[in-house]
Amino acid sequence: MLLLNPQDYKHQFPDKRSKEIMLRTIQYFEQRGKAKLKEDDHNRTFYEDFIAFQKKEGIFSTLLTPTEYGDKDTRWDMWRNFAFNEILAFYGLAYWYTWQVSILGLGPIWMSKNEKLKQQAAQYLKEGAVFAFGLSEKLHGADIYSTEMSLTPQSDGRFLANGSKYYIGNANTAPMVSTFGKMADTRDYVFFVADYRNKNYDLVKNVCNSQNFVAEFSLHNYKITKDEILSQGQEAWDSALNTVNIGKYNLGVASIGICTHAFYEAINHAANRQLYGMLVTDFPHVKQMFVDAYARLVAMKLFALRAVDYMRIASFDDRRYLLYNTMVKMKVTLQGEEVINLLWDIIAAKGFEKDTYFEMAARDIRALPKLEGTVHVNLALVAKFIFNYFFNHKDYPHVSRQDQPAHDSFLFDQGPTRGLGKIQFHDYNMVFNQVKLPNVKIFHDQIGIFKELLSNATPNADQQKDTDFSMAITELFALIVYAQLILENAQIYELSPDTQDQIFDFMVRDFSTYALQLYGKSTTTSKQAEYCLQMIRKPEHNPDRYQRSWETILKYKDLYEMRP
Repeated sequence: MLLLNPQDYKHQFPDKRSKEIMLRTIQYFEQRGKAKLKEDDHNRTFYEDFIAFQKKEGIFSTLLTPTEYGDKDTRWDMWRNFAFNEILAFYGLAYWYTWQVSILGLGPIWMSKNEKLKQQAAQYLKEGAVFAFGLSEKLHGADIYSTEMSLTPQSDGRFLANGSKYYIGNANTAPMVSTFGKMADTRDYVFFVADYRNKNYDLVKNVCNSQNFVAEFSLHNYKITKDEILSQGQEAWDSALNTVNIGKYNLGVASIGICTHAFYEAINHAANRQLYGMLVTDFPHVKQMFVDAYARLVAMKLFALRAVDYMRIASFDDRRYLLYNTMVKMKVTLQGEEVINLLWDIIAAKGFEKDTYFEMAARDIRALPKLEGTVHVNLALVAKFIFNYFFNHKDYPHVSRQDQPAHDSFLFDQGPTRGLGKIQFHDYNMVFNQVKLPNVKIFHDQIGIFKELLSNATPNADQQKDTDFSMAITELFALIVYAQLILENAQIYELSPDTQDQIFDFMVRDFSTYALQLYGKSTTTSKQAEYCLQMIRKPEHNPDRYQRSWETILKYKDLYEMRP
């Protein structure tokens, strides 16, 4: 079973310390129980006890310190960070959030050439600190071109920082807030560190009504020395974007954790409840919604795990991960919303009950597509890769599962953020040609028609400038990338043919939906519309496969329930 089960934890690690961290974290939450989890959520209690727990266990220090700045078990290892991401979100997005924004805050530090600040960060991690990423501003959001935070040079060689930041997690308790701004004289971009304990650091308020402290803070003539500057100019700009490249991946993994816990609650409720003399799970529409929800959830995890492999082997010559981790942020989080919608339709009013995990899941799953760049921003980024993906392939060595205990150093040396349109990809046809399943074959046919549209009815210049039209094209492209990596990982994990074909049952339907949306755009040409109609296909329904898929889902009944 691919899904996380805290009571029978299966994720494999090559070292003892990694498994120990995961099991102790699970134990921490299970011992606290669901009642305490929900009480803290309803009371919006800041998670100081969790921060104290990770400090005692040295968890953030172990998982987020590069090898050269820590002890023997410290490394930034995306394989095990995936696992920790998933566990935290499984128990609550608030706990995941303090981890996530620490990752963002550490990005500019580990990418910096300032050794003194790196050593300081490592020491703070060892002491149990969390970190913050001061990028967004109230008026401009994440539009970093327009940042108004400034550093003004002084005659004594120091600088005065002035300005405000908004939507900054952990900013109420982070001794190092990686803060983005501009030099007042040259207008060069700059990253520097601020400390929430400084008297010129004004913690204005928590802008969200939640357990998280998502701060607005202001700096008023806050003195900065050269030693507190992380990077300037192009390096500062690149570290801002490259940090987001690393951090936004985690949002998809959080969706997987949330959906998995919600799935257990839903199957336990529905399979043990009778209506009109029948079990809820005997109703055909309920079965269909469960089969879809399960297939989508397994697909989410397969894709996100496969993206880890490409992040871990990345180099200056192989930057395919920039497409794949953008897809984890954009596509996996949207699929998470779809899974919760399906499960909510099954359990109905139960999903509102205050004692359920689902009440939190239904609320929190909405946040993930909207953070670290909206879906639309990430769709625009994905569009940059379309031409090379289809028409300019490159041969690469086969990428196996990357679960080795190693520090993923390239993530902190990604170099300039330019040149996305030059990145090449391996031929997606290779994996589709290997799998002889009916719905995989139908989906592969749909891809072929889409490629013909791009070749023979190429979107013109006006259409490419029309974001409404271009996003419809990109949705189709994104689904193809999604399908490719799912299929690659299904072979690595030896996923049953039934589950693979059931996944492609919904993939064919989704592709048809996006094709119909493109068909209906006012600017779609008649030739493009003809291709859209050809792309609309019906998946092959196999009653025996469907029944076996349903029997697989029923095995999850009563398999996990959080301690009261």
